[in-house]
Amino acid sequence: MRVGIFRHRARLFSHKRLWLWLLAGLTALLLLVIGRGSAIAAAWLGHQLDYPPASYGVRLERRVSVTAPDGTALVADVYHPRTAAATPTILVRIPYSKQIKHILFARTVGHLWASHGYTTVIQGTRGRYESGGSYDPPFLNEAQDGRATLQWIAQQPWYDGHIGMWGGSYFGYTQWVLADQVDPGLSALMPQICSTDFYRMFYPGGAFSLESALYWATLSYGPRDIPLPQEQLQQGYEGWPLLEADDRAVQNIPFFDTWVSHTDRDRYWQAVDGSDRNRQLQAPALLMAGWYDPFLPTQLADFQQIRANAAPPVAEATRLIIGPWTHANTVTFPDGSRPRNYRFESIGPSLPWFDQQLKGAAETAQPSPVLIYVMGANTWRGESTWPLPRTRYTPYYLHSNGQANTLNGDGLLSLEIPGEEEASDRFVYNPQNPVPSAGGTMLGPNAGIQPQTMIEEREDVLVYTTPPLTDAIEVTGPVQLRLQVSTTAPHSDFTAKLVDVYPDGTGYNVSEGILRRGYSNNILEETQVPTEITIDLWPTSQVFFPGHRIRLEVSSSSYPRFDRNPNTGRDIPTERQPVAATQTVYHHTAAVSQLILPIIPAGG
Repeated sequence: MRVGIFRHRARLFSHKRLWLWLLAGLTALLLLVIGRGSAIAAAWLGHQLDYPPASYGVRLERRVSVTAPDGTALVADVYHPRTAAATPTILVRIPYSKQIKHILFARTVGHLWASHGYTTVIQGTRGRYESGGSYDPPFLNEAQDGRATLQWIAQQPWYDGHIGMWGGSYFGYTQWVLADQVDPGLSALMPQICSTDFYRMFYPGGAFSLESALYWATLSYGPRDIPLPQEQLQQGYEGWPLLEADDRAVQNIPFFDTWVSHTDRDRYWQAVDGSDRNRQLQAPALLMAGWYDPFLPTQLADFQQIRANAAPPVAEATRLIIGPWTHANTVTFPDGSRPRNYRFESIGPSLPWFDQQLKGAAETAQPSPVLIYVMGANTWRGESTWPLPRTRYTPYYLHSNGQANTLNGDGLLSLEIPGEEEASDRFVYNPQNPVPSAGGTMLGPNAGIQPQTMIEEREDVLVYTTPPLTDAIEVTGPVQLRLQVSTTAPHSDFTAKLVDVYPDGTGYNVSEGILRRGYSNNILEETQVPTEITIDLWPTSQVFFPGHRIRLEVSSSSYPRFDRNPNTGRDIPTERQPVAATQTVYHHTAAVSQLILPIIPAGG
């Protein structure tokens, strides 16, 4: 019997070994196909982007290790142009797990740039791709790891003294942490959909970017980048306290808890964001931003700081592109049209930019400092700076007879200053029944443009709308709402949304914002006096056409884009007992509420 068992085990072992050999063979074949396919894909991509034909063959050097100061192995693939001459370097520090789509991406861009004369180093960040160490915590090791990588590059025989970096989101962060480095330092940066201010991305207006944070955390916490189903994320959003959203969705994720717990710009965020990186930039940067990306306001602040405070040669050479993009994707407009895919647009300017900054080629990619996509008109336009100098900041005043609730109410938006006797508008904000998000500026698949009808049918949403426009109005620049309010809560939120209403009555979100703060006039509704607050909405560039209407929504939640304020004044991350609050918006002569729109004069 034992002989039979041994024979059976031997057969199993033989079968297992056969499967292992088969798997190894298929893997080798797949890698061969990927390798050859990447060269073909790179050539096709270069043709699509109107690049000149490739000048070099490419040699791939696999699994090159750079040692971080603490001994962690940072592993890279190096794509060499086949030349004996030293070449400029493009460094990409990739924060993805090693999956087929990420391998294809790395191989394609590696071949693309190397075939045009750049030694391309694609390195996994700590704990990602093939690098050692742990991804948790994110951010805090990137500066030292990046410096070690720059020093390693500077010692290589193929290094010609010029290094450029490329990439968006976390890729962009790996660039910003090196922006102030010298000897060796960077010669050019190309950070996309990312900024030097992660705190304000996570806490715009003081509220927590719940949807973005939970989507990111649940995507990246494990060994593979796999997005959670929407139902599972919804389990995380719902319930209390906020601190346990990750546990409800999947499991405890320490770095998510860190983001939630550090509600102020404390030492943690100071360590993440550094100090004045935009002012201390040592090389020109090409910034790429999206109108529906959560980093947009802080990325525009980076551009303004660079142009105003960086060394003149760096400031003058820095460029800004703002496109019709969410975070690493392209918006779909209400008519169903979709501009060119973001993935093309993010790679497209890279070769002309690096040719200019790393090889000294003539400027051909973008002579104007700013290039914006004007939505509605759906056209690209060059500008001299941001914001546009010819902007007319125009107040649109809020009016009603006290019944602005829902799109069927009497809320009006107009150029006329309100009278003395206008009634105030009220709504009840209940954190247990928040206003849901519909599109917007978050990470994940829900970002972008969506109809707002279901939102505007709610009693806890105040709606103020202009009459139909007789002429087209272009709104390009920062949008701001100055609101006179009171609340029965000691601490609460107010939200604002700019909406483009089409002739059929459907409104689509253009821009949004939130303000979270405490209030002292929360005794009785009858004795309250207004407090003026300012809500910064997302900057935009949108043409409102004749027959359309401009609309403003005011409420106290947009969930889960932002977390819910429990209205108690106690610690928000750990609060379990939220309460409802009555919110009042005033608009009369002594308490004027106004939406400030950056209007660009027609024809100029």
